[in-house]
Amino acid sequence: MHGEYKVPGGKLVVVDVEVVDGVLRDVRVSGDFFLEPDDALERIDAALTGASADATAAQLSARVESVLGDGVVMLGFSADAVAVAVRRALAGATSWTDHEWHFLHEGPQEPALQMALDEVLAEQVGAGERPPTLRVWEWASNAVIIGSFQSLRNEVDLDGAAAHDVTVVRRISGGGAMFVEPGNTITYSLYVPESLVSGLSFVDSYAFLDEWVVAALRELGIEATYQPINDITSPAGKIAGAAQKRLAGGVVLHHVTMAYDIDAGKMLEVLRIGREKLSDKGTKSANKRVDPLRSQTGLPRAEVIERMVSTFRSRYGLVDDSLDDKTLRLAEDLVASKFGTDEWLARVP
Repeated sequence: MHGEYKVPGGKLVVVDVEVVDGVLRDVRVSGDFFLEPDDALERIDAALTGASADATAAQLSARVESVLGDGVVMLGFSADAVAVAVRRALAGATSWTDHEWHFLHEGPQEPALQMALDEVLAEQVGAGERPPTLRVWEWASNAVIIGSFQSLRNEVDLDGAAAHDVTVVRRISGGGAMFVEPGNTITYSLYVPESLVSGLSFVDSYAFLDEWVVAALRELGIEATYQPINDITSPAGKIAGAAQKRLAGGVVLHHVTMAYDIDAGKMLEVLRIGREKLSDKGTKSANKRVDPLRSQTGLPRAEVIERMVSTFRSRYGLVDDSLDDKTLRLAEDLVASKFGTDEWLARVP
């Protein structure tokens, strides 16, 4: 069995292992990490050999920690990363390059249709009707997208939304409300087979699926990092927020909204952002809470997107694709029956 885990911001950890009578045998850990002293790798292999194939990541990590000692230096990885790589091997996890990735970047779509497309495309990937896909969104109008479990009246000032011509929609994933304006926001979705994140905790899967975009932002000169559970940040402030939904059929929907040039004043008039939430983010004003990409890169939005996609393409490959009529019809039907209805929008009043 073979498992790989790229540590977010770190190195690749690879584990090859056999299982005999429910026990790990012939464990071999490798990767492009740094480890001193040299014989520590043999100790790690020996510590994992004999462990139960049902051991949790925490239990496997504890076995590794028990043989390290004070003089061991691990750079670019950790005992936890080794444990995750073992669990991914045992779960039969796939890697990014095991899949042919398709790319969608269509013209502007209305908010409710965007919500529906996310569900339809995810279900198609889960059913094997579409390859794993990266989609960059274009917005046709101002919008607030609230999380699946958020209260409509607690999160959105509907009078403020009407005054600023903002459409309010609800997505199928959890998380917080997002304020978007055409041309001022970058939104993308990943529709991935569950095998890609097998062996990862839910929290770890967020950073894992966005490791490529953090790298892309760093190539643009931004000191980007991932802040659990679901934020991409820089020393200047928050850049983006992610959300996920696991659907039947073994597919994960992972989508991210990034601030390019947000009008923070307008956002405050539409979203009910209280002092408690702002203080939780360690900031004193909405202007600092969301850090626009334009101010940190000096690049046009289209070029930022192009550079991001280029990073994904160079790492994993991308086949340019387009939405077919059937997919659009399914999404339009879903707007009529779900995402465009008051019942869905106010499912949590």
